[in-house]
Amino acid sequence: QVQLVESGGGLVQAGGSLRLSCAASGRTISNYAMGWFRQAPDQEREIVGCISWSGVGTYYGDSVKGRFTISRDNAKNTVYLQMKHLKPEDTAVYYCAVQHYSGTKPSDFGSWGQGTQVTVSS
Repeated sequence: QVQLVESGGGLVQAGGSLRLSCAASGRTISNYAMGWFRQAPDQEREIVGCISWSGVGTYYGDSVKGRFTISRDNAKNTVYLQMKHLKPEDTAVYYCAVQHYSGTKPSDFGSWGQGTQVTVSS
C-alpha cells in the first residue's frame, strides 16, 4: 500500500508561485500515472492535472493550463506541482493520488494524500 504526503502549501499573493511536492512511501510509484487535484470549500474535487509514469505525458485542467506544471522524479518517488501566476481562485486544498483507471475523475484515482492548503490573497 502506498502512502502519499503532500507538502509545500501556504499563503501567497496573487501573481506569486508555489511548488508542491507529493512524496510516496511504502511502494514505488514509478509504474503509475499520478494526478493532482484540488478542492475548494463547498466545491467538488477537480482535476488539476496528471502525469504519465515516465513523465513524458501530461494533462492539465483548463483553469491551470499554461500556469501549472507537473513533473516527477521516480528515483525520489516524488511528484511535483509547480504553480505560477497564482490567482485567488486557485485557493484550495491540493491533493495527489495514484491513477488506477484511465480517466480524470476522482474515482479513477486512489491512495489519496491528506492534502496541503494553498491560499492565494488578492
